[in-house]
Amino acid sequence: MNELTTDLKLLQEATLNNLKSSKSNNTLRAYNSDFKDFGVFCAKHGLNSMPSEPKIVSLYLTHLSKNSKISTLRRRLVSISMVHRLKGHYLDTKHPIIIENLMGIRRVKGSNQKGKKPLLINHLKSIINVINNKNIEDIKKLRDKTIILIGFGGGFRRTELISIDYEDLEFVSEGLKISIKRSKTDQFGEGMIKGLPYFTNENYCPVINLKKWLDISKIDSGPIFRRFSKGSSLTHKRLTDQSVVLLIKEYLNLAGIDNKNFAGHSLRSGFATVAADSGADERSIMAMTGHKTTQMVRRYIREANIFKNNALNKIKI
Repeated sequence: MNELTTDLKLLQEATLNNLKSSKSNNTLRAYNSDFKDFGVFCAKHGLNSMPSEPKIVSLYLTHLSKNSKISTLRRRLVSISMVHRLKGHYLDTKHPIIIENLMGIRRVKGSNQKGKKPLLINHLKSIINVINNKNIEDIKKLRDKTIILIGFGGGFRRTELISIDYEDLEFVSEGLKISIKRSKTDQFGEGMIKGLPYFTNENYCPVINLKKWLDISKIDSGPIFRRFSKGSSLTHKRLTDQSVVLLIKEYLNLAGIDNKNFAGHSLRSGFATVAADSGADERSIMAMTGHKTTQMVRRYIREANIFKNNALNKIKI
């Protein structure tokens, strides 16, 4: 009996580790952060956060709805559910008191959520020109330009961008191949390869700038985008995804562009929007960005064509 109990305990521990391994570290951190906020709400009102029940979760969502987007509410609901599951508890997130409450909140707030602005060609050129003219060392200029140009040119998520290693690169006659080991929509690590061709204008070419960056930095293994220590010494430490956001906002500000509604995702959405505006079809855009469904890509195409295919253009006044 003791052996059976021990074996069962080991199986439970292994199962819990498998559940955790099914999610990336960033995802697990997001779950824990969201659940912490739920825990604070429950503690403040004398409610149970673990295990909880649909009525309490519904109250929390109503509380959040005053200052949060619908997308935030949905994410918090997923986080609360997943933490319960990881702890071995069941929470019915499809209970009518949750689903109908969310439907009511959506009606009141409206479902049209305003996303972050895409980084368009004029923004991209302004940023690169600002970096070129900034009074900093060439090695810093090249790193920052390369991050932004590669991020835009490959339609990268910021976590994918900072995860690129030297070993993931392959320069070919047509341009550059970058192997993506894992992404948000590829949790099993099947991977994908993105191809970035050479640009006619070398100043804005991601491939040329990457070659220059690797040459000046002497990087020949490990992370290609690294932090600087004080005194502009390049370290072996990988940049964080938040660093990408800060760089974009800093250079937009220096270019005289309001950076309020831009974020790391602006590189990815910018690529998709510009590609759509240039006539690229949704399949070729998805092949670069790694989108698994057409819903978001079609939204980029609609926004890119809002004036191009505008019925008002047919009216002569």
